Amino acid sequence: MSQHGRRPLVLARYLALAWCGLIVYGSLHPFSGWQDLGVPLLAFLEAGWPKYWTAFDLAANVAVYVPLGFFLVLALSRLPGRFTALCLATLLAGGLSLGMEVLQNWLPTRIPSNLDLACNTLGGLIGAIWAQHLGPRVFSRLESTAHRLLAPLPHGELGLTLLGLWMMVPLSPETLLFGAGDLRQLLSYTPPIPFSADSYALIEAGITACNAVAVGLILRGLLARRRFAYLIVPMFLLCGLAVRMLGAAILVSPAEAMAWLTPGARQGLLAAAAVLLLSLWLPARASLLLAALALIAGTLLVNLAPANPYSAAALAAWRQGHFLNFNGLTRLVASLWPFLALPFLWLTVRGMRRRST
Repeated sequence: MSQHGRRPLVLARYLALAWCGLIVYGSLHPFSGWQDLGVPLLAFLEAGWPKYWTAFDLAANVAVYVPLGFFLVLALSRLPGRFTALCLATLLAGGLSLGMEVLQNWLPTRIPSNLDLACNTLGGLIGAIWAQHLGPRVFSRLESTAHRLLAPLPHGELGLTLLGLWMMVPLSPETLLFGAGDLRQLLSYTPPIPFSADSYALIEAGITACNAVAVGLILRGLLARRRFAYLIVPMFLLCGLAVRMLGAAILVSPAEAMAWLTPGARQGLLAAAAVLLLSLWLPARASLLLAALALIAGTLLVNLAPANPYSAAALAAWRQGHFLNFNGLTRLVASLWPFLALPFLWLTVRGMRRRST
């Protein structure tokens, strides 16, 4: 199988693994208060219909496992047998859900449920059937797109997966625009720079610019030809801004849809546009090296920045409700994303160097 022919298969495996990680986090958040409640681990399987449930909960439990079933079928599509991938993907989705429900026995804030298990397994089955029906067409189109647009880089599929995860970074309304790598809350760290309007706007502009440049250049490095970058990179970053706008409108209120577009954010976007316009012509290896430098600078700045005044206002207005676990998930992805992207950049650049020698 050719390098391009393997790309959809490898990408599907990365996506399935990433989605499993998201499900594990969302199922076990907040990962605190673990204790043995003295309840038999599988007692929930024999329980009756839950006393408290909503249609939203049922739909969400089905929907969150649909992508997992879809990605698993694509990842397992090379196995012999017409329905082997479908059956195995459904079993894996159900097994993952069963494992999460069992572990919830040790979390006082979570209640294991046979209804959740049934809905999750149904979602995995729906996704698996969908992929079984569309799989050949999906692979054909992905292979054609990879051959036309993407460079045959080492670990390129991992880069595409990371760019997909990056779309969760602008979704959380209390984070700075594109502000990935913020470890202040995780480490209970107090920034050394006191708040002032001028310095904050400057730091905010730097965070926005560095992260936008880093993401744009990572995408540029994955593309086969430079001319593609001048269309695809702006479109990708505009999608990130659209996610930010929709996230603020849906999770906070429609009136707050553009509240994140502060003077600092505007300056950062303009600076990023200027830098990308000048640097998208760079070859792939140079683009990835410059992306690593920009990502390091953006991560340092976001951890030096004083407290975000918009963050407090957004959290005060945000009635999180069903989105509490989702908020924790988006914040975790935003905090860890640079520390996942930097090893990818190092491995890819090293692989490119070896190929050139």
